[in-house]
Amino acid sequence: MVYDFGYRLRALREQKRMTQTQVAKRLNLSKATISGYENNIKTPSVDVLIQLSILYGVTTDYLLGLDNHEMLNITGLTTQQKELLRAVAKEFKRSNQNS
Repeated sequence: MVYDFGYRLRALREQKRMTQTQVAKRLNLSKATISGYENNIKTPSVDVLIQLSILYGVTTDYLLGLDNHEMLNITGLTTQQKELLRAVAKEFKRSNQNS
């Protein structure tokens, strides 16, 4: 599949159940600007790209199509909770390799 920056932005916005207007307000931009990004008509500045990555909880590399790995934000979890999630993820990876 050919990488599509706008498609990825729209999918992330929809996963967060946000409207273009809500994203625009959060980033101090216009709805038309967000629409332009999602329709590949406009390109965000580096600062806006960083703000989008923070808002959506992904890396800038993911937004730019350089990395297809999804991220799980574990900020606010205890050390024990983080270790449990790492162990589960490791087990899933091992299980997938054996399939």
